[in-house]
Amino acid sequence: MRRLAGTLVAACTLTALCAVPAAAAAESPPPVTTPPMGWNSWNKFGCDITEELIRETADAMVSSGMKAAGYQYVNIDDCWAEKNRTPDGKYAPHRTRFPSGIKALADYVHGKGLKLGIYTSAGTETCARTMPGSLDHEEVDARTFADWGVDYLKYDNCHNQGRPALERYTKMGEALKKTGRPIVYALCEWGENKPWEWGKSAGAQLWRTTGDISDTWSSMTSLLDQQVGLEGYAGPGGWNDPDMLEVGNGGMTDTEYRSHFALWSLLNAPLLAGNDLRSMSDATKKILMNKDLLAVDQDWGGEQGRKVRDDGDTEVWAKPMSDGSNVVVLFNRGGAPATLSATAAEIGAPAASGYRVRDLWTGAETESTGTLRAGLPSHGSAVFRVWPSNQPNAAPHTTLSLTSPEYAAVDKPFTTTLRVFNDGRTPVRSGVVKLAVGAGWKPDGDTEARIPAVAPGKSWERTWTVRPSSPGGDRVEVSGRFGYRTSWGARSLSVDGSAPVVKPPAAGTNALSKAVFMTADNGYGPVERGTSNGESKAGDGHRMSIGGVTYDDGLGVHAPSKVRLYLGGGCASFTSSVGVDDEKAGGSVAFEVVGDGKRLANTGVLKRGQAAEKLSVPLSGVQVLDLVVTDGGDGVDSDHADWAGATLRCSSS
Repeated sequence: MRRLAGTLVAACTLTALCAVPAAAAAESPPPVTTPPMGWNSWNKFGCDITEELIRETADAMVSSGMKAAGYQYVNIDDCWAEKNRTPDGKYAPHRTRFPSGIKALADYVHGKGLKLGIYTSAGTETCARTMPGSLDHEEVDARTFADWGVDYLKYDNCHNQGRPALERYTKMGEALKKTGRPIVYALCEWGENKPWEWGKSAGAQLWRTTGDISDTWSSMTSLLDQQVGLEGYAGPGGWNDPDMLEVGNGGMTDTEYRSHFALWSLLNAPLLAGNDLRSMSDATKKILMNKDLLAVDQDWGGEQGRKVRDDGDTEVWAKPMSDGSNVVVLFNRGGAPATLSATAAEIGAPAASGYRVRDLWTGAETESTGTLRAGLPSHGSAVFRVWPSNQPNAAPHTTLSLTSPEYAAVDKPFTTTLRVFNDGRTPVRSGVVKLAVGAGWKPDGDTEARIPAVAPGKSWERTWTVRPSSPGGDRVEVSGRFGYRTSWGARSLSVDGSAPVVKPPAAGTNALSKAVFMTADNGYGPVERGTSNGESKAGDGHRMSIGGVTYDDGLGVHAPSKVRLYLGGGCASFTSSVGVDDEKAGGSVAFEVVGDGKRLANTGVLKRGQAAEKLSVPLSGVQVLDLVVTDGGDGVDSDHADWAGATLRCSSS
């Protein structure tokens, strides 16, 4: 939840569910036995919702193929009701946004073969403060929802008056059970009181394990990290919820959205789309309606995937399936392409002489002796489903990987390497590898290489030096193609990489609000230049204020955050006054300055209201500078942090 003036503001994003308590399980089956799939209005539309939008979204869910793929819940989030209850204490649908009422809307959605979800909070008001919460009105509200034909309740945690979570959420669970209607019950408690330990006993089918997601790489990976260790609490009828999907909302790349969707599917997360279904791109549709990944999420065995290896920038996640197969996600969190592999034994697959391997993004099937390998772009992932197989019955599991730098200096050469791996049981023959580099850059030597054969268990590689000729644009693209033959016919592979083209700052004093960022990851909304972070939209910050002192320039961020800048070794120092911005009522963060991977300076935990701490950091010889802000240990909802007056003093251009 977002906080404004000391109160929580945006709605606990997207899992609006209602349900039956664990005690009801013996009497009737739960409303869902697999993670719910559907859509929620909050992340894309916030309070800008109407009954027309909901009807059009239901239409789009059918016409786009989402319904056929398994999505069924159309969930209304905050802002659907009037500010005050009726004289008899009931909710009144908002007179201009929902003039026909929720019952008529539920009938329309049901007529499409879909189900309707709704939202409120286990407090006195909802998070956007537009309508009453259900605290101490649980029975009348549950009865109202049931009478309207609601199928799903998302129950938020704002304005809860400090009353015990278990008490508040159990009371609504019992009220829902009394209605006799099978309403899915989703706790949106933000993981504050470990709801995975008591959610089922409160009557829920899913429980939020985190604060809100936002449409950023930093937010998505932060929520992913919080799922480690929770896998034992999920299973049929009760699911951990790392929050809704951001796929298609525009804040991440399609590569990042594919990783987001693959990992949420592996986690058996509720798959609640948060984009505008009426105007989806083909790329977004292919992600959200990937049948192989939906099968992973919806597998009846219900065992949540888990992280099995963490090598820093690369990770291996795996999940056993009910048919005896295993799924693995190879995940590259780093800023440069990477080659990543795992063994069948490592992901829990049974011992065998070979394995059938299905790529869940392309559908291609190969066979392996036990190594699962992929060449991954920055922030990319590969997903394989693996079955034991005693006889080679497909082309060998072959990988083309690319190694290229995280950045390309405009005045310096870089190297790039293409590698071919054969992890199958039969040879790869008659191969041709081709390297391509974007305009303005010239590789040394011939960019095409012939490979007579790559034997099972062997590899081939070639490295090129790439020099700047007339570089232009913000990035340099590098790609490789590999055509080859196998006993199962001709095949081809491709791999792509991209790096920012960088140049050092100009000589003199440089305000970071005017600097070119290599990357800028932010926990909520974009990094703001010259103002505080504000909320989720670009340009919505305010004049910076730390401990009552205002500042006219700097960077406004939100933990977790990392801003990366290229210095090229020519800057002498960095200075800034840092602290938690006064625009929120709380928040605690820590600041860190990192040069070429080494910590150069850091603060302890700084809290809202404290005076700014002055940082003055020598930078002699530093090529790449990272400005990092982390959570102070109490959650990130109010962690608005300022790099006030941030400047670089440089001697070269």
